[in-house]
Amino acid sequence: MTEQSNYNRTVKYTTATDEKLQKMADQTGRTKRDFFIQMVEYFYKTKKDPKDINDELLKKTLIKNHDTYIRFIRTQEDRLLIPLKEEIDRMINNQREIVKYFNEQVIGANKSILSGQEMQAAKLKETDKLLQAVFGRIDSKEKLKAKFLLILNGYIKLREEVSSLKNREKDELAQGFRKQVADL
Repeated sequence: MTEQSNYNRTVKYTTATDEKLQKMADQTGRTKRDFFIQMVEYFYKTKKDPKDINDELLKKTLIKNHDTYIRFIRTQEDRLLIPLKEEIDRMINNQREIVKYFNEQVIGANKSILSGQEMQAAKLKETDKLLQAVFGRIDSKEKLKAKFLLILNGYIKLREEVSSLKNREKDELAQGFRKQVADL
């Protein structure tokens, strides 16, 4: 601080004011002199009027700053936020259309594939039934040989026994064996 000799001025005020000054100085942990000097500096630097309890200058400054901030926010909203929101909405709509298109295509392809698989499965069942029927009628080569040999041996044996038979009876016998071979 300044030296003691520089303090040569006197300020007179009431006892009530002195009590208030002492109370504020005590609250801040300063002497009354230091508090008074700092109080004068404060009003000098801020150019505030001590009579202005509502601090109109501060209010005007705050309102001005508030208006500046609002204008800035509105400008940013017009330049950035609204176009950004519109672009995002457009992208979302495009994504929805793409998803809808893919869903239609995929679902259509899946239905087509599923119906093709169902038709193929039905035809495979029919083919299996037909093959089982064919295999049921076709005997193996060995079985056919065995049946044919049985018929041939029976024919030869009967022919030798009936060699004394007439031609007509021989023809009937041959006809019977031909029918058996045809039934194979």
